[in-house]
This record gives sequence, structure tokens and C-alpha cells, in this order.
Amino acid sequence: MERRRKKTRQAILAAFQELLAHKRYENIIVQEIIEAADVGRSTFYTHFETKDMLLRAMCEDMFAHVLEDVTDEGSHDFSHDPDNPAVIVSHMLYHMQDQQRNIRGLLTCESRDIFLQYFRDKLRETLTARGHSLLREHALPKGFLINHITGSFVLMVEWWMQNGCRESPEEMAEMYAALITPIFHI
Repeated sequence: MERRRKKTRQAILAAFQELLAHKRYENIIVQEIIEAADVGRSTFYTHFETKDMLLRAMCEDMFAHVLEDVTDEGSHDFSHDPDNPAVIVSHMLYHMQDQQRNIRGLLTCESRDIFLQYFRDKLRETLTARGHSLLREHALPKGFLINHITGSFVLMVEWWMQNGCRESPEEMAEMYAALITPIFHI
């Protein structure tokens, strides 16, 4: 993406995130985003056809980083054991904690279902792509397991966010592991 275009896109996304911090999604109008981003109407629509498309792009950007491979990131380093499911979960939860303001805002708005469905889809895609050995060796159908694991993960994150992220990412990863580990020991 050309540098100027990328910068404009980032300005629109940043303006949208700032508005989400103060207003419910359904109360934000495109004109407010345009004004906050300091772009023209046609420029906005060149990047995003609708406010829902902007929401999807914001989620895509958020999850692209949250669900990427485990690396050393300064505030947390899980790169020593990148194939360990508990490490992967902790890593994702650290990023979600960093994004909690946006996530909480999205969990309380009219587009909550869009956000949650996109989250589930991205998790399924990531889990399928990584194809963990525990999934390959299980007697139950892989698709069924992936659906169960992603569904319970999304519900766990939703609970954690609604309770103000009081538990650390490691504590949440432990609770999640306690919940899903029995699945693999049938």
C-alpha cells in the first residue's frame, strides 16, 4: 500500500477508535469519523464503503497482530516455547488486554455480533492453519474440536473483558487450559 494511502487509512482507523472510546458504535456517524480523521468524504469512501467495513478493517488489524506468531515483544516474551498452547493463549491475551478499550467498546455496541463472529472466524482460521498435533491425534472430528475451542475462547475473552481484565493473561490462560485440557484426555 502506498505510504500516503496507508497514512490516511491509519488516520481514519485512529479517529474511529478514539470515537469508540467515547461513544457507542451505533451513535457514531460517518461525518464524525471524517471530521476526526481530517479527511474528505470521498477519501473516506475510497478506503471504506461503509462504517461496518471500517469496523471489519479495525478488527482485521487488531486480530492480525493478536493472532500472529509468538515473538519477543519487550513487554512479554513467549518466543521460547512458541508451539505450547498455553504460551499461544497467554500471548493472545496480552494483546487483547492492550486492546481492551476497543474490545470492550465493541462488546457493548449494536455490532457486537459482527465483532464476535469475525473474532471466531479469525481464531478458527488461525487454529486450522497451525494444525496443532493435539487436534490431529484426536478421535473427534477436527472441525468439531476447532469450533468448540474457539467458541469457549471467545466466551472466556468476553467474560474477562466484561470483568475489567482483573486476572492476568497468565491466570486466564491457566483457567482456559483447565477447561479445555480434559478434552484431549478422553
